[in-house]
Amino acid sequence: MTAPGWYLVGAPWDCSALGRGERLAPAALRAAGLSDLVPDDAGDAPIVIDDARRDEATGVRALRQTARAARVLADGLDDAARRRPGGRPLVVGGDCSLLLGVLPWLRRSRSRVGLWFVDGHPDFLDGASSPTGETADLDLALLTGAGPEQLTAPAGVTAPLVAPDDVVLVGHRTRDLDPEAAAEVARLPDSIRRFDAPAVVDAPRRCGERAAAMLADIDGGVWLHVDCDVLDPADLPAVSYPEPGGPTPGQLADLLAPLFASPRLLGVSIADFRPDLDPDGRHAATLVALLRRLLSDPVDNPIS
Repeated sequence: MTAPGWYLVGAPWDCSALGRGERLAPAALRAAGLSDLVPDDAGDAPIVIDDARRDEATGVRALRQTARAARVLADGLDDAARRRPGGRPLVVGGDCSLLLGVLPWLRRSRSRVGLWFVDGHPDFLDGASSPTGETADLDLALLTGAGPEQLTAPAGVTAPLVAPDDVVLVGHRTRDLDPEAAAEVARLPDSIRRFDAPAVVDAPRRCGERAAAMLADIDGGVWLHVDCDVLDPADLPAVSYPEPGGPTPGQLADLLAPLFASPRLLGVSIADFRPDLDPDGRHAATLVALLRRLLSDPVDNPIS
């Protein structure tokens, strides 16, 4: 079975600049069957982030290289889309920072886009409050306009890349948090709508349907981003920052199904899978099975 209308783009992005395992995910997921599911493959963007120094002024790790990587990915998505008019990209990371390339690419041709952000964390720190300075701690803040201009307002695109009230945050943990994690949740703007992990576990399809309805009026379309750490680590521990209390793969599929079926869907990104923590490949197989289920009923709503 293949997924017509979709094409694959690899984003081997490691914002830690330490050669961590996320960068191996595109190749591992292809080998686990993703290439059979999405055989139209645009290859990997040539992303290089290997300078782990933190910028003195902002506290952001690998700031200049990250800004360059964002341009490289945006240009690669531009090229892939030109060759596949009407198709939808499935972008496989890498970590969540890949959105710093995806959203500028979308905004090159659209004045307004929405974002379904499915993640076990809010990703709303800043360079000073993040213990590592990694942009995977900051990406939602950066996308909504908070942070250094090199990342919040790339050349030719005005900030914010996505307005806070055009974001729906789904699956983040809100129970039994340590003080630092609780403070991060408290940083979120009130205008970002959200369904936390307990709500998702309790009623995944209803959360998905409501999230789809919340952004149904955005004519420019909506991007869906899924960080694998939204899943409970009992089911998928092969991520950098696992958090208990998340949905099972079946619950996640029920959550995502209404978003995949939305006529507003522009494309999907998958982030934070660590093949180096999956020696027998069973977690890669879980993710490919999830995508096979979600892509098995193609939606005839090509990107305009």
